[in-house]
Amino acid sequence: MDDLLVYEKEYWSSHRYIAGIDEVGRGCLFGDVVAAAVILPQDLLLEDVDDSKKLSPKKREKLYDLIMEKAIAVGIGYADTATIDRINIKQASRLAMKRAVEQLDVAPDFLLVDAEKVDVGIPQLAVIKGDATSQSIAAASIIAKVTRDRLCQGEWDARYPEYGIAVHKGYATKLHREQLQALGPTPMHRKSFLGKLFAEEQTLF
Repeated sequence: MDDLLVYEKEYWSSHRYIAGIDEVGRGCLFGDVVAAAVILPQDLLLEDVDDSKKLSPKKREKLYDLIMEKAIAVGIGYADTATIDRINIKQASRLAMKRAVEQLDVAPDFLLVDAEKVDVGIPQLAVIKGDATSQSIAAASIIAKVTRDRLCQGEWDARYPEYGIAVHKGYATKLHREQLQALGPTPMHRKSFLGKLFAEEQTLF
């Protein structure tokens, strides 16, 4: 676990509030990309915090509550489907990250970002595979993942119940592809993604 604090320890001597930043939903066909920014107290070691993709839903939910309790500040940012289609998913992910930083109640003085650059005037480091190597980024990945999953299982699934959003979370599973082919896209589907995936299915548009 101490290995997850390597990046934090490198910058704690010169920075007080380090925010870890990550996003989820980048590869989905449906819904917003969601980002989180998390500032944790210095020297806090949270057992079991790891890349959200490596954790079970039950473990993520438990850690979500723990992170929200222990964090100095948490910010969440979104970029919707229309934005993703307009500016592309990479730029939309960066926009969601920027919005997450802007939602923090405490201003960070350094950012650890999962393999990206955030368009804010704050010193930062892009960390490759950051959600597996930095506790702050891993915590952000958990907050973002649980936030988006709750939207998929609640509001978004209730809006479009026939698509199985609660099950596949908007990813290109067999079920999701079959429902798209049968029903066509909803207003929350990313048409810029569907055009690549279903180039032959002109009825989708």
